[in-house]
This record gives sequence, structure tokens and C-alpha cells, in this order.
Amino acid sequence: MFVVDTNVLIYGANRDAPDHTRCRELLESFRAMTTPWYVTWGIVYEFLRVVTHPRVLSRPFTPEQAWLFINALFSSPRLGILVETDRHQHVATEVFAEVPGITGNLVFDAHTAILMRENGIRAIYTRDTDFNRFSFLDTIDPVTDNRRTSKSSIRGKPRR
Repeated sequence: MFVVDTNVLIYGANRDAPDHTRCRELLESFRAMTTPWYVTWGIVYEFLRVVTHPRVLSRPFTPEQAWLFINALFSSPRLGILVETDRHQHVATEVFAEVPGITGNLVFDAHTAILMRENGIRAIYTRDTDFNRFSFLDTIDPVTDNRRTSKSSIRGKPRR
């Protein structure tokens, strides 16, 4: 079980991205998997924000094109959406105490990491090295296949 971060979705969707082919191939393989994989609503909305933004992409997607891509992902029978549980506040308190300096843009990544911890998921496919700050996560760079393994146990159980 793992989470796929926004940047992997963006590169997989954007044909102009230098890492498009690799990320697109990975997403296609994930869609065909028989084991669960996950995103969060935050990741979905961040994807929509970035790919439709004319200052980010030289050829931004229309909202309809962006949503079509997301719907294609959702057609994967094993894709799940991580959501907050009744333990969210407790887990967030733990993570903010364990990881110094969660401010600014790192808050968004912290939310993803907190959702992963409370749902018992350790691995995330991402090009964002900020996730390495969360010692309870295993990060996998989908382009270089570099992996950083967590140093601590994770509490929680997967939810679907």
C-alpha cells in the first residue's frame, strides 16, 4: 500500500513534463494493480489547481480535461482516498511534536503525512524531498527509484 503524490500525477498527465513517460507508465501500472493504493482529496485538488493554472503550465488543462484525468484514476478499482479518522487530531499533535519546523508549504505535506500515519500507510511515491522530513515515511522517487526507508514504526490500520 502506498500514496501517490501530486507531482507524480502532474508529470503523468502533462506530456510536456520531462518525467512524463516514467510517471505515466507508473500510473498505468498502479491502475492495473490488485492491491490498494491511495491519494488524498488534498492531492486531487492540488493537481487540479496546478494543471489548470496558466502561470504554471505553458499549456494548462481545461477544468474538464483535468477532471477527466482524475476520473480515469478513480476508475481504478483499488484506488482509495485517505480521509481523516476520529484519531486525526491526536496523530496531528504527535507529528507536529515529532517534526520540527512544520510551517508554510510544509503544512500541506504534513497533512498528507498525518493522513498516511493515521491510516497505517508508510510509502509515498513522490519527487518532493520534503517528505523525507517525516521519519515514519518511506519515500520513493518514481523517476530515479531512490528510496528512503523510515526509521520508526507507524501506528494505525489501513482504511478503504
